[in-house]
Amino acid sequence: MTQAPSSVRSGPGTPLEAPATPSTARHRAADGTVTGGGALVTGASSGIGAAVARRLAAEGGWRLVLNGRDRARLEEVAHQTSAVVYPADLCGPGAERRLAEFALDSVGQVDLLVAGAGIGWAGPFSTMPHPAIDEVLDVNVRATVHLVRQLLPHMVRQGSGRVVIIGSLAGTVGVRDEAVYSAAKAALATFADAVRYELRGTGVGISHVVPGVVDTPFFERRGVPYRRSRPKPVPAGRVADAVWEAVAHGRDEVYVPGWTRVPGRVRALAPALYRRLAARFG
Repeated sequence: MTQAPSSVRSGPGTPLEAPATPSTARHRAADGTVTGGGALVTGASSGIGAAVARRLAAEGGWRLVLNGRDRARLEEVAHQTSAVVYPADLCGPGAERRLAEFALDSVGQVDLLVAGAGIGWAGPFSTMPHPAIDEVLDVNVRATVHLVRQLLPHMVRQGSGRVVIIGSLAGTVGVRDEAVYSAAKAALATFADAVRYELRGTGVGISHVVPGVVDTPFFERRGVPYRRSRPKPVPAGRVADAVWEAVAHGRDEVYVPGWTRVPGRVRALAPALYRRLAARFG
């Protein structure tokens, strides 16, 4: 259920279409590279989103707005990063628009959106409850796409900005017992590619950061712990480093760790071989 927003700092609402105030970004390039300004991070109450918020705060020059569903944890991260918070479930009707309006009102102009909100579900697809299917698709895909839709015109009008979408290796190769989650992350990867072509020449960029297994509360919340011996989970801070690389250097796609790019390449070049190996080793 959508919660009412709260913040460390607050102010009156501003319509989404209102003219942006001048940016305080330290650097904005024609390829969408930004190294300071207004930033909105979703999924920021824990895990990757919280690590990204801390990394941006450590870099300096950012005015942060953080979104997440866990109010207490979100406010804790906000106190560590001097951020404004908007605790809300983005699946509620109109939630993305309200968040976009709040971010623009709070920081004047959004130069960076890091879309990190996501949930998983593990188990055979034939036993997956219908509400769980809808929730995984709503949180991972629909809410992200709608939020990008709200903020992208603002970035294009100002002639600069970057969107970073947090994907997953599951969206590159598909993972057994994570069929809908894999499909959702694959949809985001293709979405990022398609939008990137549309943004050429606008000064706005879009990045796809693709983590493998990350040591976060994600597995606890999906109800099934991570049991594989390989690949080993990486710290959330390593993904935050990859996000910063994408933001500061205008990277279109970054895999974390880098070797996880290999399975997707094998699948593309030798799909039959890949499927035999995947069936054998999982």
